Amino acid sequence: MTPDLPGPLAALLPDAGPDESGRTTTDRANAAAASDVTDPDATAPDATTDPLVDVRDVTVSYGDTAVLSEVSLSVAPGEFVGLVGRNGAGKTTLLKAINGLITPEAGTVRVDGADVHALSARETSRRVATVPQDTTLAFDFTVADVVEMGRTPYHGRLSRDSDATAAVERALARTETARFADRVVGSLSGGERQRVVLARALAQETPALVLDEPTASLDVNHQVRTLALVRDLVETEKTAALAAIHDLDLAARFCDRIAVLADGDCLAVGPPDEVLTRDRLRTAFDADAAVLSNPVTRAPTVTPFPSTVELDCAVHVAGSGPAAAATLATLSAAGASVTAGVLPAGDVAAAVAADLGVETVTALPFAPVDAEAEAAARDALADADVVALAGVAPPSVRALVRDHDRVVRVGADGDETSDGERDLGIDIAATSGVDRVAETVRAALATRLEADD
Repeated sequence: MTPDLPGPLAALLPDAGPDESGRTTTDRANAAAASDVTDPDATAPDATTDPLVDVRDVTVSYGDTAVLSEVSLSVAPGEFVGLVGRNGAGKTTLLKAINGLITPEAGTVRVDGADVHALSARETSRRVATVPQDTTLAFDFTVADVVEMGRTPYHGRLSRDSDATAAVERALARTETARFADRVVGSLSGGERQRVVLARALAQETPALVLDEPTASLDVNHQVRTLALVRDLVETEKTAALAAIHDLDLAARFCDRIAVLADGDCLAVGPPDEVLTRDRLRTAFDADAAVLSNPVTRAPTVTPFPSTVELDCAVHVAGSGPAAAATLATLSAAGASVTAGVLPAGDVAAAVAADLGVETVTALPFAPVDAEAEAAARDALADADVVALAGVAPPSVRALVRDHDRVVRVGADGDETSDGERDLGIDIAATSGVDRVAETVRAALATRLEADD
């Protein structure tokens, strides 16, 4: 997906001299690389130990408005941390505090052992490179010239940067922008320009990298390629990367840890599967969402629901397939107490039920429902206020729900017709699509609806 990467970044960096602990940037990177090689089964680095980026109790205000309030966060060598939160949560402000553009009212920001607000702009730029959200460039420089701007911190008054040409060529190759080298930036699309700005940051060759919405103007293919590139940089060269990422699925897929910002506070920091929960997303984004496991990437995937319906009731879901899976997720996100069954073992609905922690009765596909499963399903049905019959349901499952007086039929292409339910004596209180099932369940609770003729 990305071109072969050169050797460790430490070998390419100018020695910035010892930090306060007596270790150089090269020492840090080589030690981290050595520890990774000696333990091939090592887990993600512990960002609390010797971090490259260390934010402690940072507070920033614009006038009377507090944007960040005592925020703490760290990023270790060889770690990719995603910063998520809705607009105005303080993500960009935090990144600006890290790269020295904003001085906090309180707290400290240390990069590679030094307080960035005690460093000159040149010294800070040798420690942290930035990919900004706004990639607008005022002049029509060529792409090669723009990327070479990343080498500015290494130019002396009387000397040139002997490593500039090689660094620029590496950055162009990594970002797949070498073919644009002689074109002026103004002739590029927004996505192409975003990749050039990323190349400029890579040419800077710093131990830390901060990115503000690096995939915002990219198509799906280049979103994945860009974050995969950062992932490679982190793993092979022990860079510490912190990125504000709008797409929660991409953040969960590529980041070691995720930090959630809301109203200037850091709500949580940790592995994606621990941080991205329904309750936390509701607090941070004011949105209901189902958090499931992506069957391909195995990372959490977040599906927000536009419905504002809140259900305080018990709903039992029977059926199979995508319609039943989506019904389970939608009702769970709406706050209902959900049970399920009988679902075919191995079906997508059974997998979603397991992800959601829903109490579920399963049976082998295409096999009769045994007595134990039937008894468990009947107990769950007896406790349910409403039954949602979703997707394709075999006669044995439809027979289980026929005695319930509130059954909502959730339609999907290829389902059995409602006549099939009526033939078994099922009284359908209402019919619904998956997108409105929560509203339909609430309506079925409020009033008994006659079945359609």
